[in-house]
Amino acid sequence: MAKRGIVLMNLGSPDSTSVKDVRRYLNEFLMDGKVIDIPYILRALLVQGIIVPFRAPKSAHAYSTIWTKEGSPLIVLTKHLQAALRPQVDEPIEIAMRYGNPTPAAAFDSLLQQHPDLEEVVAVPLYPHYAMASYETAIDFAREIHTKNKYPFKLSFIKPFFDEPDYINAMAENIKPFLQQEYDHILFSYHGIPARHLTKVDPTGCHCMKVQDCCNVPSVAHKVCYRHQCFTTTRLIVEQLNIPKEKHSISFQSRLGKGWLEPFTDIRLEQLPKEGIKKLLILSPAFVSDCLETLEELEERGKETFIGAGGETYKMIPCLNVHPLWVNVLGKWMKQVREGNREMILE
Repeated sequence: MAKRGIVLMNLGSPDSTSVKDVRRYLNEFLMDGKVIDIPYILRALLVQGIIVPFRAPKSAHAYSTIWTKEGSPLIVLTKHLQAALRPQVDEPIEIAMRYGNPTPAAAFDSLLQQHPDLEEVVAVPLYPHYAMASYETAIDFAREIHTKNKYPFKLSFIKPFFDEPDYINAMAENIKPFLQQEYDHILFSYHGIPARHLTKVDPTGCHCMKVQDCCNVPSVAHKVCYRHQCFTTTRLIVEQLNIPKEKHSISFQSRLGKGWLEPFTDIRLEQLPKEGIKKLLILSPAFVSDCLETLEELEERGKETFIGAGGETYKMIPCLNVHPLWVNVLGKWMKQVREGNREMILE
């Protein structure tokens, strides 16, 4: 068998809730040209001159409301996932973040120290859906480090898993207990992206956002279309759970400006009570680990918005985190990799 290591790749987090650390993290995150895709000089002026100075203190406060004794929830939960997965796989497992620490280089170095004869590293980007600002930038960053440091092992990646039956089943089982309570509606809130990101990655150049009802018209573009994949995940989950069409909807959160995917979650949370929806369940399937965007933006501020607009009950369904079925799914996928039965993205 090949001498193989595994790296679980997640988004990342500041090292602490200090404004200095949050500023450093936001600079790294927002200066990524796949996140804010404008020319470098303009991006630097916008990010370093306007967004970060204004946003860092507010973000530091937001992080402080969710920070745990162990540290950042996202980092802690990824470590817990690593620990839960270890008994199921024979290969060593490290974690890495796209932004902040631990870096992919730290993960690669640790694997090599454990196994100097390492032949392959399988990276698992913990993003169910393909997006330029998430999955694509994560694998490009890992590849860049792999090439720059001239690591001797080959690097491969798990593909996005937005429609895989095992993932859908884990999501459905994670949601199911919350459906036992009385609710009027379940809102699937996905992280937003600029609509232009869809057209930028569209391999046909003429489908995404250009064809009427493009997400439901078959196209090779769907392999890299975030919007289509979000719709697909939602459809498969509600079909498995038999949730009526009128009792669920989709929205997009965390927008930074105009031209982002709609409808916007914060606006919908204001509107839903006026539409007679008083008891709301909400979840964010774009994330597999709870983080600032779920714990602070949705669970805290989202609830405040909904209740303030006339809602009565509001329940945030947690991410998969270390749900036993999710751990088993990852273990199954790693077994498939070992047996050569899983299609991968190679370096």
